[in-house]
Amino acid sequence: MYLIIPSYEPDQRLCDLVKACRKELPDAQLIVVNDGSKPNYQTYFEESRLAGAIVLEHVVNKGKGAALKTALRFIQKDGAKGQAIVTADSDGQHLIKDIVRVAEASQKEPSALILGARAFVGKVPARSRFGNKVTAALFHLITGQKVTDTQTGLRAFSSDLIPWLLSLDGDRFEYEFNMLLEARKAGHEIVEVPIETVYLEENKSSHFRPIRDSIRIYAPFIKFSGSALTAALIDALALFILVAITGNLLLSVVLSRLISASSQCLLNAKLVFHPTGSLFKAAIRYFMLAAVILTCNYVMLKALVGIGIGLVIAKLLTETILFLVSYRVQHRFVFH
Repeated sequence: MYLIIPSYEPDQRLCDLVKACRKELPDAQLIVVNDGSKPNYQTYFEESRLAGAIVLEHVVNKGKGAALKTALRFIQKDGAKGQAIVTADSDGQHLIKDIVRVAEASQKEPSALILGARAFVGKVPARSRFGNKVTAALFHLITGQKVTDTQTGLRAFSSDLIPWLLSLDGDRFEYEFNMLLEARKAGHEIVEVPIETVYLEENKSSHFRPIRDSIRIYAPFIKFSGSALTAALIDALALFILVAITGNLLLSVVLSRLISASSQCLLNAKLVFHPTGSLFKAAIRYFMLAAVILTCNYVMLKALVGIGIGLVIAKLLTETILFLVSYRVQHRFVFH
């Protein structure tokens, strides 16, 4: 078993965690990553090294995702095969018994991504409770998967997943969220293991920057929304103009959607999903999806207009519903 502990400007809790793990998990390989901490924090890393941990160093702060990747590359070079890897935070939030539980779950399901899921009961900082609820709700809305704790740092997976994990985008907190977004597409089930919720001093030691890091985490949704909004504006403008000119709703919907779909396909491929396969094949899949969405768009729009809802409101309702369906399908099947 490998235990990765990424750390940036820690306190004594890092050393306590390393010592406790060394005592309770004598066979575990402990890897601490110093993510560019200032020189006055070196004593904690030196104490961790003396306690039995391997300490890897970043000269400058690169982010939690980069620290995890550094440790994964080290394990990969170590030649590990089928070994459980656990990631834990250095601020005392994760108990030894919970570290063991997620490691055991990974050994039972080596192809899965194991999450240590907190219940968020008791004295939990408001920003942590709110942030996790928002992220979990958005993740469910967009992907259709229910994950109760999307922000947990206690995770486990087999060393056989390292190539996939190293292929994921992100160097900071968004890296962990990208794991969740890409897991199903890569064929890895997300499994949650209940753990205790531990917050010390209102989580003051967290280096999470609410605005900047939230933007990074939500970047795929923001980009997709921007792409969809741009296409929707093109589509709506074309629709209203064509309806005024032709008076034919079906023809107007078809033509406006063809114009906007071409724009959105390019935007999604270049800015949102970054497919590794053939762009031509992705475009074919995209337009097959667009044809289905087009049919649904027309049927829903005609039905809403038919019951007396104005064209503008009907258009907004139709696009909102189809937006969610489109993201799920594009992410999983179209651009890969």
